Amino acid sequence: MAGRQLANKWLKTEALLSNGEVATHIPQTRLYGAEALKRMLHQFGMVVIKPLCGGGGYGVIKVTYSGGVYAFTYASRRYCFSSFNAMFRALNRAKVKRKYMIQQGIHLARIYGRPIDYRVKVVKENGAWGYRSMVGRLARPGLFVTNLCKGGSMLSAREGLSRSLGRKVSVRKRREMRTLTNTCITILESRFPGVGELGFDYGVDRSGKIWIFEVNTRPQ
Repeated sequence: MAGRQLANKWLKTEALLSNGEVATHIPQTRLYGAEALKRMLHQFGMVVIKPLCGGGGYGVIKVTYSGGVYAFTYASRRYCFSSFNAMFRALNRAKVKRKYMIQQGIHLARIYGRPIDYRVKVVKENGAWGYRSMVGRLARPGLFVTNLCKGGSMLSAREGLSRSLGRKVSVRKRREMRTLTNTCITILESRFPGVGELGFDYGVDRSGKIWIFEVNTRPQ
């Protein structure tokens, strides 16, 4: 049932970017490097850097630039710097020793000030894909990562969307998430034959737009 596994986030992101409709739901993504990081920080004000391989929120760091101050948040600690170079040196010491990617930061809809995102899990059995779960993951107070292993709380997608965006929006967003998931399944299965299990990590921003953060072939 598990099927083919693909650890590299960059390869899966590239595959999804090949579809114009899906690409509009993917935050701008670059391979990690000083120039790319500085450019994206000045463009978006906030980015997230994450290891190309790995899950559970491991090694994920939020980096910001505002009012001339560069900063990064790792776990619940925030570090501030007056120059990009000083921040970049400290960031390289703090991050885990793996290859990284940079992703445009998304200001997620929140519940009581805590960001929430969503995991949609699908499995292929007897030649057909079926939905196993659609759940919301609410970050632990003080953290920006929502992973359950980092203290996040699980609730149904219906409840998460209703509480963060309102009940009327909730129904529409769940339907939209399913449509997007079905399109992505087709893309990934054609690009990587043999996948049999997929976990989609979605974010919904404050305006209600759905973003695809990553796709896992070994969803927990």
